[in-house]
Amino acid sequence: MATPLEARVVYGAGLVQGIVLVTFPAASTIFTDPDEYDLSSSQYGAMFLPQVVTAIATSLLGARLARRYGSKRVYLAGLAASLVSMALLVTSTLFTDDQSVAYALLLVATAFLGTGFGLTVPTLNTFTASFHPTAVDRSVLVLNALLGLGTVLAPVFVAIFVGLGFWWGLPILSSLLLVGLILVSAPLALRTGLRAVPGEKAVARPAVPSRFWFYAGFAVLYGICETMNGNWSQIEMTTELGASTVVASLTLTTFWATVTLGRVLFAAIERTFSPQRTYRLLPLVLVGAFVLIAALPDGSAGAGVLGFGIAGLGCSALLPLTISFAGEELVAISAAAAGWVIAAYQLGYGIAAFGAGPLQDAGVTLPSIFAMAAVAAAGMALLSVVITRRGAQARSNVAA
Repeated sequence: MATPLEARVVYGAGLVQGIVLVTFPAASTIFTDPDEYDLSSSQYGAMFLPQVVTAIATSLLGARLARRYGSKRVYLAGLAASLVSMALLVTSTLFTDDQSVAYALLLVATAFLGTGFGLTVPTLNTFTASFHPTAVDRSVLVLNALLGLGTVLAPVFVAIFVGLGFWWGLPILSSLLLVGLILVSAPLALRTGLRAVPGEKAVARPAVPSRFWFYAGFAVLYGICETMNGNWSQIEMTTELGASTVVASLTLTTFWATVTLGRVLFAAIERTFSPQRTYRLLPLVLVGAFVLIAALPDGSAGAGVLGFGIAGLGCSALLPLTISFAGEELVAISAAAAGWVIAAYQLGYGIAAFGAGPLQDAGVTLPSIFAMAAVAAAGMALLSVVITRRGAQARSNVAA
């Protein structure tokens, strides 16, 4: 049984991880500023490729590493990798006059960021589920709500530090928070049902249940939908809807804020509105949001903010519930489920982050790409029925 301090530390780690995760996107205007890093749009987009690769790799390996070295060590290693990422980002500010050196440092920094994300986030979800066995869905929603709150705070902190004249205050703040987390976490037990086997050279990999691929497919489609909002909303607002950069930034903040508020809301009402019903409803909300965004004419900036706000609500509880449902149903791989789901999510992230650019170069308009995202959301709606219908029966059998 976890102590109250351990539960609070895990929730706090979710908040800090959210801030760290969005540190790079929140500073996007700094990276493309001619007076700073002077990166082209293609360079900026490619900067996240190492993050995707390392996040997928470490998410897939996380359960095996946890079984060999223990979940606590994997968690601390993730925090350390994120700390290295922030240190490299700060170091890169010393080389803005030499773009090749600065860009190389940024690529290594995002690689460490992906490593930190892939090791830490699945482990945090595993800790949370283990610490709250009678309220897994709600506790995972709360954890991810705090992670979402961190993603909201990062752009706010960037704006504050830019106003103070040193934007790099954000990675320094993130570094201090990570150091504090490491110091507080190190003495704690942070135990789960997964036991470390230090002397073991190889760990048998559990067979993947066929049902997992429904969860994986859902996570890939979710990654596409979330990233279309998180990475392309500001460009849609400025190039297609005539919004100012300030309104575009407000739009991104609105998206992440409704993601966070939605997670809190659905965690609060789970006794009256079941997580299964939430899981089936939210993809339909996303379909409506994407259709609205794709149909908006030029000059509809206000409606665009509303559309992306609705999209945030549609995204809110889907990934946390996918993780908790998979962990509860797929008992044979419960230790690995969170990492594998997040790896699938990262694959969807990569598809949207890098795929939308070439499509636009080929002449496909951004509103048309958002319409394609509506099709992905519709696919999620179909999968949600399959997952909740058979998953509910399987979970009731396990409980019995």
